[in-house]
Amino acid sequence: MTIAKYQSVSPNPVAGLKRRALPFVTAVGLTLAALSPSLARAGDDFIPSITITGQAQVSVAPDMAVITTQVVSPGSTAPEALAANSKAMKAVIDEIKSAGIEAKDIQTSGFSIYPRYDNSKQGQNKAPKIIGYDVRNGVTINVRDLAKLGELLNTVVESGANQIGGISFQISDPEEKLNEARKKAVADARARAELLAEAAGAKLGNVLDISENGGYRPQPRGMMMMEARMAADAVPVEVGENTIEASVNIRWELVSE
Repeated sequence: MTIAKYQSVSPNPVAGLKRRALPFVTAVGLTLAALSPSLARAGDDFIPSITITGQAQVSVAPDMAVITTQVVSPGSTAPEALAANSKAMKAVIDEIKSAGIEAKDIQTSGFSIYPRYDNSKQGQNKAPKIIGYDVRNGVTINVRDLAKLGELLNTVVESGANQIGGISFQISDPEEKLNEARKKAVADARARAELLAEAAGAKLGNVLDISENGGYRPQPRGMMMMEARMAADAVPVEVGENTIEASVNIRWELVSE
């Protein structure tokens, strides 16, 4: 009896790997081919551009003043100081209204009560003794007629106010002047952008983006002189000028000449 012998031959493992890798390589190739048009289009989206910040200022005379004034009243007790202060403050407010200032332009501000101490025995390990109280009450006044400002300051002092915290000059409606400053800021940006583009051998195309930085920022130019007098003369004042500023960022397309 003859027994037939068979030898099994295993397939080439490298060839098998190549056969299995072929679909993967083909898939990758197809994917890159599909992506390549998108990559080309992304490159086409690049737009040469230039971004410039333009700034401008417009000077204008203010038409309104804001005054902060106080009445400070001492007393041996807090109620005594408060009573004296309330009486004096009422007289000041009445005189302000009599000078033609409307109630909407008068606002109470800065009310406080402070104890006064005897500090003569400091360093003796003793707490300072309260010897009285000071009451402070103030008002903020909007003066819309600057011709009356000097006279009003004198009236405030004569009626009992013994502190004036400060005076600021403002523009009641700055929008018109702000728009003028904005236009000048845009013109400033364009002039500088055109200069740089020309130097680079290009010219400006369409505006791609525009934004504004900040807005109305009054910068006082004039000095205000005040001399409190217990007399009928009006306090001398100098109004000066305020400056309205505008700033814009603009991005233009750059086009080859």
